[in-house]
Amino acid sequence: MANHKLDPNNWVKLHSDYLFNYTITRVSDREIAQDLVSETFLAGLKSMANFKGEASERTWLISILKRKIIDHYRKINSNKGKAEVRMSYNTTGEDEGDWLEERVADPFDKTAEDTMVNSELGDAIYDCLAKLPEKQADVFKMKTILGYDTETICNELDITASNLWVIIHRARTALAECMEKNWF
Repeated sequence: MANHKLDPNNWVKLHSDYLFNYTITRVSDREIAQDLVSETFLAGLKSMANFKGEASERTWLISILKRKIIDHYRKINSNKGKAEVRMSYNTTGEDEGDWLEERVADPFDKTAEDTMVNSELGDAIYDCLAKLPEKQADVFKMKTILGYDTETICNELDITASNLWVIIHRARTALAECMEKNWF
């Protein structure tokens, strides 16, 4: 298994656009998306010692970001509107004082609620994807879900790079509207 390394000095340059695009499709608000990406970088810096190198740097940051997005919706959907997000606290052994948020790379830390929310979110996204025009859905899946680079997608679908970004923008906009109506 590859032993990936963290390079926080290049996170903004290498990952900010990807993380922002990932977030904006889920929260549909530029300021909130920017805040969540910033919080992700901060949490990543705080928990660097817990990075095991089993996932790529981007995958690890996305796992932190997913929790930030879920926490964001928990806050705004609470009855009081300002519910405190509680994190599990580990007080055993040498890791005394280690917050769960700092251990996001551990796949065994998922709760049943996290699994259910992720499953429901995934189902909602795929339901909304099915409502898109075929080309929009294909381009969105290739770029956002499968992680293909722009050149590969353009060559495979015989489109220009500018056309690709127009299609992705339209797909994201339609998905955001669909998700607001059907999931939130």
